[in-house]
Amino acid sequence: MTEPRGQNKSSNGASSTAMELQSEVPSSSLSPKLGRSNFRRVSRTEDSSSPYPIPGLAADILHMRVKEGSKIRNLLRLATARMQGEGKETSLRQVVFTGSGRGVTKTITCVEILKRKVEGLHQVSKLYYKTVNEVWESPQQGAAGVTVQRTVPAICILLSKDPLDPQEPGYQPPQTLSVPSEDVERRRGLLRPAHSPSSQQHTAKRVCLDDWSVRTSQV
Repeated sequence: MTEPRGQNKSSNGASSTAMELQSEVPSSSLSPKLGRSNFRRVSRTEDSSSPYPIPGLAADILHMRVKEGSKIRNLLRLATARMQGEGKETSLRQVVFTGSGRGVTKTITCVEILKRKVEGLHQVSKLYYKTVNEVWESPQQGAAGVTVQRTVPAICILLSKDPLDPQEPGYQPPQTLSVPSEDVERRRGLLRPAHSPSSQQHTAKRVCLDDWSVRTSQV
């Protein structure tokens, strides 16, 4: 592979940058020989010796490892319970999400949903590369397995209730919940327009009743 190892990238637009990183990985990262021979992947291990790309993280921080086959609801159930201190659990101040390869997009989805469940979270996102080892086997009897080492894009996102350094690359402040205006609510159909057909019908009924009462008094 020609891609640099250990190169860090950071951006406020984690979603768009993640898509750029995924596009940078060549489609030939899987050897063409594996595809023609109908090899199938039997195991995938990541290099866990490399440190977090975000400095200053506590050793006992809650680490949510998002994989390609992870269930978002299961990850969010655990992260939300630990951050909100549900049950007998002590409320945590920070949580870090990591994912690589096809798990990058799912990692970003988990973070965005958790930020809506737990308000006031500061965020730092780092994009980098990591090494994974894959073992491929052929269904043909007697064929030897193949071990492939790949460099894949990865993402590390820190969410914190405590303020973080706003000068840190990849920092995002807590989201602010804006109150929708009357025009926005009317567009959503939650408020009835002032000149809706229903209001005009009620106005016509009042005019008819007033005219009828005037005629009755004259008679």
